[in-house]
Amino acid sequence: MSEPAKTPRAVTEAVDLSVRFPLPTGLGERLRRQRRHLHAVDGVSLAVHASETVALIGESGSGKSTFGRAMLHLETPYAGSVRFDGADVTGATGDRLRELRRSRQMVFQNPYAAINRRRLIRDVIAEPLRYHQVGGLRERTERVADLAELVGLSAAHLTRYPHELSGGQLQRVVIARALALEPRFLVADEPTASLDVSVGAQIVNLFADMRDRFGLALLYISHDLPTVAHLADRIAVMYLGRVVEAGPARALVEDPQHPYTRILLASVPRRDPRRRRTAPARGEVPDAAHRPTGCHFRNRCPLAMPVCAERAPAATRHGDHTVACHAVVGD
Repeated sequence: MSEPAKTPRAVTEAVDLSVRFPLPTGLGERLRRQRRHLHAVDGVSLAVHASETVALIGESGSGKSTFGRAMLHLETPYAGSVRFDGADVTGATGDRLRELRRSRQMVFQNPYAAINRRRLIRDVIAEPLRYHQVGGLRERTERVADLAELVGLSAAHLTRYPHELSGGQLQRVVIARALALEPRFLVADEPTASLDVSVGAQIVNLFADMRDRFGLALLYISHDLPTVAHLADRIAVMYLGRVVEAGPARALVEDPQHPYTRILLASVPRRDPRRRRTAPARGEVPDAAHRPTGCHFRNRCPLAMPVCAERAPAATRHGDHTVACHAVVGD
């Protein structure tokens, strides 16, 4: 009798990760030594494997970017843990954290704000190589030229300043810099948000190529569902700090189970109006600092029940999806 195939270990994984930020307090609260917090990420567990793209989607303010930053030690978790290669690295500092920086990189949403505009493009790309003392001047120069070619930039671009490049070209620069240290885990935070559709599609294809070529574990943060469906292997849907549904990309897009996921899909323009999905949402998005009790989505949900106000739904299996909803019966 053959042994069951082992699931490959994730490159990186969040386990019940929570991030919170202190809110301004009034005089009475200060006298009582009470402190209110905004819970940006609330008990999220998510793994990313080599050569895999996991997309994290949701409306603005859902906690997607905070979660991505916490995975890279750019935000400090309040609870839970971050694992890399099976080891808990949540509290990494000093040399250990510096070592982790080489294996984990981020592509930020706004390329103009992510670089020093006074530096030449070649110096921008070479910055992580210099910081981590990789190679000599000649080796770094050759590496920068190779990276530029890899992301579709010419040698002429390397001697220009950031303001001389287009948004799409500058995003390619940021991607080249992120790849300079040959990371194994990459977080892309809304990398096409400031680009037009055609240029954004080129950047998405570039991410897919880099993932396949280098075996990257890619966490792609976005609210652009058509892009996500094209790029991702798996999708996780966040709402007010919690993952409400997760599963294989195609299955989740074609057969969403959570009411919030259906609303997101219904908001995507479709060529044929007769094929539009309808999933009405009630009310407005709650303030993240004053989330509803129980299920955070209950005030907008067309399927809300009394139990939704009493306790948060546990994640259950529904086919190949994981869904956190009292109205969805698990397998």
